[in-house]
Amino acid sequence: MTYFWLKAGHIIFVIFWMAGLFMLPRYFVYHQESEPGSEEEARWVDRERKLQKIILLPSIIVVWVLGLLLAYQIGAFTQGWFHLKLLLVLMLSAYHGYLAAYARKLARGERALTGKQLRLFNEVPGLAAALIVVLVVVKPF
Repeated sequence: MTYFWLKAGHIIFVIFWMAGLFMLPRYFVYHQESEPGSEEEARWVDRERKLQKIILLPSIIVVWVLGLLLAYQIGAFTQGWFHLKLLLVLMLSAYHGYLAAYARKLARGERALTGKQLRLFNEVPGLAAALIVVLVVVKPF
């Protein structure tokens, strides 16, 4: 029964984490379209900070804790599909870190990326999620 509770919690927090990863680059697009130094820009900085603090950070922590507990419980550390899944989750975590760093740059007024680049960033979590789901459900190797 513990397995099913861990799995349910893991899936729930993956959904929260993914939602935040989809939202943050979109927030960046709107932030960059705001006038530098304006009240609107300040509101976007606040929204980005809250999204990270309230949704993204707690979610990634819970996803990792529950995911590692699940992996231990089912003996996944010796299975090939899990190694690739773990690599993809590590890369998604690095992407999360990159977004957090970019949010700090935006808050300082640095706008290094274009709106088009940020819109393309929205594709990263979707592609990663699709690959991870296939690995977990199909277990191809």
